[in-house]
Amino acid sequence: MTKVDDIRPGPAHVAIIMDGNGRWATMRGRPRLFGHHAGAKRVREIVEACPDLGVKYLTIFGFSTENWRRTQIEVAGLMSLFRRYIQKETRALKANNVRVRFIGDRPGLDPKLQQLMDDLEDATRDCDGTNLTIALNYGGRDEVARATRLLAEDVAAGKLKPEDIDVETLPRYLDTRVLPDPDLVIRTSGEARISNFLLWQSAYSEYEFIDTLWPDFSPDVFAGLIAGYAGRDRRFGGVKV
Repeated sequence: MTKVDDIRPGPAHVAIIMDGNGRWATMRGRPRLFGHHAGAKRVREIVEACPDLGVKYLTIFGFSTENWRRTQIEVAGLMSLFRRYIQKETRALKANNVRVRFIGDRPGLDPKLQQLMDDLEDATRDCDGTNLTIALNYGGRDEVARATRLLAEDVAAGKLKPEDIDVETLPRYLDTRVLPDPDLVIRTSGEARISNFLLWQSAYSEYEFIDTLWPDFSPDVFAGLIAGYAGRDRRFGGVKV
């Protein structure tokens, strides 16, 4: 018989590495951008599923600092897709009470895209439902480097003493400083690596590496992973007695 104390809540914060769009398209004889468009449509379904699954925070990996190495055609297509997604989804996101934030090296993006990102954040600022964080031009190492630079500037300005710096200090300079650490990180498409995503924040996250390609990642698949999380024993380095 299951005791009430043994029932663990589901993850409040889920982060997803949305992988497999290109392979999904190639398997269908279509260009890679076709898969990216299919993946963008899937994002809406997963965001809308969050409230019923008890997921308050959802962070998705949209474009990494390493993705600039892809072909010029694919990068240009992705940037166009991001602009279209923001313009098309703003009304629906606001209607569904979704607050949107962007993390990553924003100055490295096109000014027009930056403005759309700012506008979407402003439009959803008062929403208090699901918190959707989109990582664009994001890399975990880059984020830590940028945070360290800001921290060093505060030390140089006398705002912070070196001896006062501890593990609680750096997170206040990260892009995710207003967010809790992810409880569960999911990667689709069968790849078992974290690809420079939320390196600091996911130190004690639970991971799920699944074979499903992102365009096939349905709310039912999502719900199954959420249910499986409840059975995990998270000790954070400690031992129960």
